[in-house]
Amino acid sequence: MTHRVDEMPLPIWLPESGSGPGIVLIQEIFGLDGYLRGVAEKLAALGYVVAVPELFHRFQPGWVGEHDEAGIARSMEVVGNLDFPLAVQDVVKSVEYLRGLPEVTGKVGVFGFCLGGTLAYAAATASNPDTAVSFYGSGVPDQIGTLDQVTCPIQFVFGTEDAFITGYQKVVDAVEDHDHAEIHLEPAGHAFLNHLGPWFDRAAADRAWDISAQFLARTLPV
Repeated sequence: MTHRVDEMPLPIWLPESGSGPGIVLIQEIFGLDGYLRGVAEKLAALGYVVAVPELFHRFQPGWVGEHDEAGIARSMEVVGNLDFPLAVQDVVKSVEYLRGLPEVTGKVGVFGFCLGGTLAYAAATASNPDTAVSFYGSGVPDQIGTLDQVTCPIQFVFGTEDAFITGYQKVVDAVEDHDHAEIHLEPAGHAFLNHLGPWFDRAAADRAWDISAQFLARTLPV
């Protein structure tokens, strides 16, 4: 079912029980594609109420990008129109919207990949989600100086062979001095969890997913 926050579509997945803690799931550059829908279904199967804000609604509503070379290039063009501070506000508004839903009976976290990984971190610095998971956010290393502004538990995941993110060591160093932060590294490239993309690494994806699911179980218990 799709709700709306202001003018933004907000598709929502419910767990089998019909209620549970909330997760705002934040997209990659490809929009709400089959991969992201699959992640939403997996999180709902774990017992969460999952909402996916449509971040491109102001300029490319309904965008779904292909995962081949041409599709990646087109998606990069589309994301160039994104107003990042407005996108952070969209995520924060989605968190607050979930907190007001009768189906959401516990806390609310944020969980994002790539573009969404950067936005999950930015939302955690700008507001108060109850937990945050950031997968290979390309903007995270340059923003990690604001980690002290994050008051919730936060988990970072990066691939050590990521050609798009060379500064993950900055995040490793910052996490050492932050009690509520942790980082997990996989010997994989960028977007290794996305089974529709050219960088998919099944072994790394399975390990990272299990570790993040355990993190959610600790910090956002069902």
